[in-house]
Amino acid sequence: MWKSVASNALTLFIVILVFVAGLVAWGRQTFFEPGPLTQAICLRVDKGASTSDVAEALAAQGAIENTYVFRIGADYTEKSGREKFGSFLIPASASMPQILDIVTAGGQSTCGREINYQIGVANAQMVLRDLNPATGRFEEVAKYDPAAGEAPEAFAGVEGEDLRLRVTLAEGVTSWRVVDSLKRADFLTGDVDKVPAEGSLAPDSYEVVEGQSRSELLAEMAERQTRILADLWVGRDEGLPYETPEEALVMASIVEKETGIAGERPMVASVFVNRLRDGMRLQTDPTVIYGVTKGEGVLGRGLRASELRARNPYNTYVIDGLPPTPIANPGRLSIEATLHPADSEYVYFVADGTGGHVFARTLDEHNANVVKWREIERERGQAPAGGVQTGE
Repeated sequence: MWKSVASNALTLFIVILVFVAGLVAWGRQTFFEPGPLTQAICLRVDKGASTSDVAEALAAQGAIENTYVFRIGADYTEKSGREKFGSFLIPASASMPQILDIVTAGGQSTCGREINYQIGVANAQMVLRDLNPATGRFEEVAKYDPAAGEAPEAFAGVEGEDLRLRVTLAEGVTSWRVVDSLKRADFLTGDVDKVPAEGSLAPDSYEVVEGQSRSELLAEMAERQTRILADLWVGRDEGLPYETPEEALVMASIVEKETGIAGERPMVASVFVNRLRDGMRLQTDPTVIYGVTKGEGVLGRGLRASELRARNPYNTYVIDGLPPTPIANPGRLSIEATLHPADSEYVYFVADGTGGHVFARTLDEHNANVVKWREIERERGQAPAGGVQTGE
């Protein structure tokens, strides 16, 4: 009898062991296998939310199928209770470990809304965007220029921990424009004592936080530009007609203002390099314009003949060599083009009517190109502007 009882108990124990082993195997597989999501979602985690709260929210949105396994897995991986508050992008088929990594990682939200303050050459605008989880891309909701009017209704009440703030500088923006625009960013604080040196700010996108000081942001922009210039200067081509990184930055700003086409920049740079090597004046309109505006606003008209003849440090139709300072804040690509110009014999260029330029080796070739450009201007009903091309 006792043998029978012991045998039955042993059998039951083995069955229980097998069951537990199977349960553990099932739980492990459930925890690590790809999740049931067919498309990405935004998961909102409130302040003080527990792992159980997160599990229930995930189950409600179809990201996991078993909240118990999620909680046990969070305990096992020592991530239980370490969830951050905010909104997080959970990709399709995300496994439970992947989800735990996302919601316990440091940093700002990866999903939700974004206000991107875009500072351009002529104006600045606040752009409100929502992240579309299905595409992983931010989509524009509304925008406005703080200098031109009040914020539209869509901006009312836009706040919260899942709101990301960003300031984006376009290439070729002047330092005055940057400071003037930042003064209108109401999510920033503090005064700016003086406008940073022209060319010293890196055109880029900067993530900021509510209440960050304007001076702190400008310092970050300056530090980034200093690092970019130093890194690129080390690997520059030999024989360039610049003795210092600062002179290269001046040239990069001219290249930046002469063309918005990235692929043209090395060729435009080669023209100016060739002219410096040949002892020719640069004869470029953007420097003359800067001498007129001092970088404060856009000229908004063609240059006058008197302005092209005026003697000042920025009139490259009159002075030899480079102007004394940059005329804008050049981006990385223009700095690279300046330090690695194309190998060409061109010393002239003029607009070609498509947004780009046509280049020439001789004055006769150039004059023929100018005639074609003037014809394009007449066909478009544009008044010819003085000095629109190098070397005229």
